Amino acid sequence: MLLVVGLGNPGREYEDTRHNIGFMVVDELVRRHDVGPWRDKFGGQIAQTARGNQQLVLLKPMEYMNLSGNATQRTAQFYKIAANDILVVHDEIDLPFGEVRVKVGGGHGGHNGLRSITEQLGPAFMRVRCGVGKPASKEKVVGHVLGGFSKEEQKELPLFIQLAADAVELVIDKGPVAAMNQTNQKSNSKKQ
Repeated sequence: MLLVVGLGNPGREYEDTRHNIGFMVVDELVRRHDVGPWRDKFGGQIAQTARGNQQLVLLKPMEYMNLSGNATQRTAQFYKIAANDILVVHDEIDLPFGEVRVKVGGGHGGHNGLRSITEQLGPAFMRVRCGVGKPASKEKVVGHVLGGFSKEEQKELPLFIQLAADAVELVIDKGPVAAMNQTNQKSNSKKQ
């Protein structure tokens, strides 16, 4: 069983912000698969499905970004899912807009959602990092991630969400190493 956690903030005012790209990707997975209805449980919205032989639990924590670890930990504990079987989809300011990378383990890099999950479960979980670009200065980070996408980014957003959902499916189907090789290589070749 695999737990796929899309990070974001609840509430209409955050719906279309960069920080909510994790919610958007999980919603795309729900659209693609025969997913049961969302249920409010463990401080989040949960849905279940299967892909091939893999049982999936999809989670959108609903206690705000900096408390994402609470719903993630409760869900993992209930379903008896180990940290290395958790895949977190999140926004990443250290990657250019539209770039998708797969990673296993590591630090939180100042991301409050990752920090919260790491505090609850340790750093061994897998990640799909969704690049949202970096603001000009550290002081502008909060406004950047809680801000909406530019008009240009909005045009590219549907494809970006699809690419990130493809990366999640690669992790499910082939494992994190194969997904890293395939996804991260595509991202590198786009730069050249």
